[in-house]
Amino acid sequence: MKIVFVQTGKTKGKEIQKLEEEYYKRLGRYVSFQKVVVPDLKNTKALREEEVKKQEALLIQKEFQPGDHIILLDENGKQYPSLKFANHLQQIMNRGVRRIVFVIGGPYGFDQTIYDAAQEKLSLSLMTFSHQIIRPIFAEQLYRAYSILNNDPYHHQ
Repeated sequence: MKIVFVQTGKTKGKEIQKLEEEYYKRLGRYVSFQKVVVPDLKNTKALREEEVKKQEALLIQKEFQPGDHIILLDENGKQYPSLKFANHLQQIMNRGVRRIVFVIGGPYGFDQTIYDAAQEKLSLSLMTFSHQIIRPIFAEQLYRAYSILNNDPYHHQ
């Protein structure tokens, strides 16, 4: 089993990067993990939102492999309490999926082709967060889920 985290553009801000990397390091104790950074598009000011999303989609799709279970982090996705999210991950793993790919899009969200490729959408809150700040938040939630699955004392309920 491998977790792949695809994100558009580098994480900005040293404190955010540090926090994100801390949780990736912790997550690596439980599961094989890879972060893929799709480069920021250049000269997007002259482009419409839809064109930016289409160009980002072409780059994101290159990271998908046959058999991937693709989960988009999307404000309209399903929400889970931490225990149920951990159980949901376990159910996916029990199906023999080799890679779970979580995708965070750019500031405009996803092109329809990315929605069509995904098996599900996940929302972390009813609130909307920037694609920059959601990265360490989601890294922590993945770590929390795996600590729950491994009966480690990180999660208190």
